[in-house]
Amino acid sequence: MGYGGFLTGNGGDSSRISVFENFLPRIRAFNVEYVVIAGGGGGGYDGGGGGGAGGYRSNVSGESSGRGASAEPALILLPGTYGVRVGAGGAGGSFNGVPGVTSSFHTFSTVGGGYGGVGDSPAATGGSGGSGGGGGGYNSTFTRAGGAGTNGQGYGGGTASNSAGIYGAGGGGGAGGVGGNGSGGAVGAAGLGVASSITGSSVTRASGGSGGGAGISGVVGPVNTGNGGGGGGSSVNGLNGGSGVVILSVPSQTIVTFSEGVTEANGGTGAVVGVNTVYTITETDTTDETVTIA
Repeated sequence: MGYGGFLTGNGGDSSRISVFENFLPRIRAFNVEYVVIAGGGGGGYDGGGGGGAGGYRSNVSGESSGRGASAEPALILLPGTYGVRVGAGGAGGSFNGVPGVTSSFHTFSTVGGGYGGVGDSPAATGGSGGSGGGGGGYNSTFTRAGGAGTNGQGYGGGTASNSAGIYGAGGGGGAGGVGGNGSGGAVGAAGLGVASSITGSSVTRASGGSGGGAGISGVVGPVNTGNGGGGGGSSVNGLNGGSGVVILSVPSQTIVTFSEGVTEANGGTGAVVGVNTVYTITETDTTDETVTIA
């Protein structure tokens, strides 16, 4: 609302004094830092490739996004309601694994991790995604490539290069490094993740899953890490990828509420870290959930 006026003296126009004051309501704006990680891909069956990590994006000052990218630009938001989604991890496969599911906040989305390729005949290449899944191994002479990652989110998966009678699958790519190559009986290592201290302590997330091989299986991706699931060993299903997560850091005077289908790690109240409050969103029931910032 604006108010204006003028005063006129007795000397006519030449002595007219104009006074104008404009009182506008103060519009609050908030600096929001985020880490958005998609669900990790599932590992492949029977000497299968490791699943790729979910795509990783961050604008936390001094930290990194995925695939060696710098932190994204600062985000200033007005009071309002914004979409939020946490992607599920992909299931480990009885053939290829299943890709992870996208996560998002506002206009910022990440790509689910690529699946690990099956190692049973015919062995398959890894799937592309936020980070790529590893190629499947098999006991014959061939090469199966890992899937591609996404710029600014994650690296590609490792290749399986095998010889008759022995096999080792490629590791899934991570947000911080490529998946390792399998060679002969040696399985490919998991691609590295990216560390963030947005929650007040350093936590590494979005690592790939390791490849499977003869008698060797990887591990399940922990929930809310976006890690890829490991490849299955001989005649063993691949392992599940970890679900994603959305983490928001806002000034502590800000009021934050969520729609009914949102699960926040601290019951919706967040955790105070310095002068900010950090909200760790671990699950969303639908693709239409929201966060309101006021």
